[in-house]
Amino acid sequence: MNSSILLTRNAHKSPHQEAVVCGDRRMTYAELDNVVHTLANNLRRHHISKGDKVILFMPNVIEFVISYFAIHRIGAIVVPINAKFTDKEVKYVINHSNASAIIAHEYLFDAVKNLNEPILKLKTGEGNKDWLSFTDLLKSDLDKKIKCPLQNDEPCTMLYTSGTTGQPKGVLFSSHNVISIAHMICVEMEMKPESRILLMMPLSHSAPLHLFFMGGIIVGATLVLTPSFSPKLLIETVEKEKTTHFFGAPVAYLLTAELLKSQTADLSSMKWWIYGGAPLSANEVRYVKQVFQSDDFVCVYGLTEAGPSGSLLGKEEHDEKAGSIGKRAPLHTELRIVDEEGNDVAPNEVGEIIIRGEGNMLGYYRDDEATKDVFMGDWIRTGDLAKRDEDGYIWVVDRKDDLIISGGVNIYPKEIEEVILRYPGIQEVAVFGIPNQSWGETVKAVIIGSEDIDMNQLHTFLQKHLAKHKIPRIIEQSEALPRNASGKVLKHQLRQAEVSPS
Repeated sequence: MNSSILLTRNAHKSPHQEAVVCGDRRMTYAELDNVVHTLANNLRRHHISKGDKVILFMPNVIEFVISYFAIHRIGAIVVPINAKFTDKEVKYVINHSNASAIIAHEYLFDAVKNLNEPILKLKTGEGNKDWLSFTDLLKSDLDKKIKCPLQNDEPCTMLYTSGTTGQPKGVLFSSHNVISIAHMICVEMEMKPESRILLMMPLSHSAPLHLFFMGGIIVGATLVLTPSFSPKLLIETVEKEKTTHFFGAPVAYLLTAELLKSQTADLSSMKWWIYGGAPLSANEVRYVKQVFQSDDFVCVYGLTEAGPSGSLLGKEEHDEKAGSIGKRAPLHTELRIVDEEGNDVAPNEVGEIIIRGEGNMLGYYRDDEATKDVFMGDWIRTGDLAKRDEDGYIWVVDRKDDLIISGGVNIYPKEIEEVILRYPGIQEVAVFGIPNQSWGETVKAVIIGSEDIDMNQLHTFLQKHLAKHKIPRIIEQSEALPRNASGKVLKHQLRQAEVSPS
């Protein structure tokens, strides 16, 4: 089974069902299957074949959907990359992935127009120098039938990690991995042919692509795409398209809640408000549920390398356990919290989350050492430190890479960051360890504030809420934190810029 077979099957079963909607553009399953066939033939004509890597540099638009299935139809490997990438980042992926082609959207063309890599280059709209017109290719009358050569266990997709600790890694998935994970979300989130899946988060990320994009395709639902996210666009799209499922980062819900406080909206079609990437606190959940006038919130936790899959916190569990990532792994997945030797830890003891399931990646492309390091047998190490409470619910403490060891004591930056963010005027913070000759590491914080923060008053506040050894010895105010294209803070850059304090 693979994505190409699923698409064709939907086209035969429900030819007139809407497959994809993007603004005023609509396409049925029959129409989508036909145009995918045309593009697949043209890719073959330009010598793209099974196993070749094809980069997709696009926002969430219909051309992304067409390209994704056409690449799979000829047995090539889809490499979707973040629409915010710079030309330098695009070049890195081209060279690291050994890509044979790139398909770019005209909205993003300025970032790649000067690429001189000797690969097939396609862009939507008109062609440009050595860039062929994607739009013109779809007008070609090529009707040779293509039978997808992809086998279940062969690579079909490569996603790049966010690179928060160094250069991004290419994560390889087979058709079996992708279909299993998509099947999981269909069951857990009750997707059906009449579902309408709202896709506003970038399809270059594993959760939007593998869970909700492919989940919709498995059941023959309608995919509603927007090229970007804004609270206003979210509300307008739900009202217009009567969508039923939405996945977003917590910040998407918090920003939308601010807008909903000042206007009314009909969001009654929504049955599943799903968030992931980070948990919402108990106070945030109460606030969002009240403003959205809905109890239909679900938290999903997972790792790109695991599909993604990991755990979930159901609708009925939010009242008591908001902030937790749940207590069970979803369909096709197992989860444990273990010590350094791989032994399960006791309740309320901190250990590392490891995941085993059908979605676990084939490995990192061209990086056998990193692949070996991340696997513990057939379990994947997540790098997330967590503990279970007395009821079995899992609470993420911090990233293992971010753990600070000062004077032999473990300090978790996430706990400190949560306290600092409660101080008036502070909008963002990054807490990390810097070298110290006496203590091994000492705690430093970089804060972003709406105004100049009085450090003495902040220190007094922290003394009331944190143990002495957890209070940052150094606090600096800055204009911005270093982030990657996915918006994640790059703490390794902050650490690398440091000199050991005297």
